[in-house]
Amino acid sequence: MDYTTCYNDFMSKTADKTTICDVSFNLAVVIFTIIGLILMLTAKPEPGSLQAAGIANFKFYTVLSNVFCGITALIRLAFLLSGRDTSRISFLKLAGVCGVTVTFAVVAFFFGPVWGFAQFYTGGNLFFHLLEPVAAIAGFCLSKKSYMPLRYAVFAAVPTLLYGCGYLLNILINGIGGPWPDTNDFYAFLSWGWPVGILIFAVITGSAFAVACIFRKINNGRV
Repeated sequence: MDYTTCYNDFMSKTADKTTICDVSFNLAVVIFTIIGLILMLTAKPEPGSLQAAGIANFKFYTVLSNVFCGITALIRLAFLLSGRDTSRISFLKLAGVCGVTVTFAVVAFFFGPVWGFAQFYTGGNLFFHLLEPVAAIAGFCLSKKSYMPLRYAVFAAVPTLLYGCGYLLNILINGIGGPWPDTNDFYAFLSWGWPVGILIFAVITGSAFAVACIFRKINNGRV
């Protein structure tokens, strides 16, 4: 690869404000992911908080969705800086922003009101529940657009569906377990029984698809 040519090609595009925004917001998402991970992996969880110690944090959808978004942002950033066609990976951009938007919405409108907002917007949670989702959403809306077919929206909802299936299957095989932090139902979705728990995950998965469709419409409306 001729890095001089790639650099010159990128610099020639910086006059385009959308490219500048694209690079800036994707870089911010990558940085927020790194900071959030460091804080999550090193901080000691407070008693009674919806947090785990060290690598155990990777059981949470909120953490996984942000890490996934950070990876997609890093890939897109590499494409932008090397002058490659980002339309080839636009499905990843949609999937990444979809996941963190679901995280943002669930924390803001479900977890926060039920368990209190304070614990969800401090330390690593501040980056994963607020800063990174906002940066990803802004970056998606302000970045260069390329047409996204409906199958991209379906793909964007798949990670949420897989997480829900894994969450419920783990409980089905290993049981709910003991009280926090030893419970397998750490989101307490089965507190109202299996039918309600399954319904909650169905709603969240459907919401993920709806969110993806909204972002797809925003994107395609400006192509």
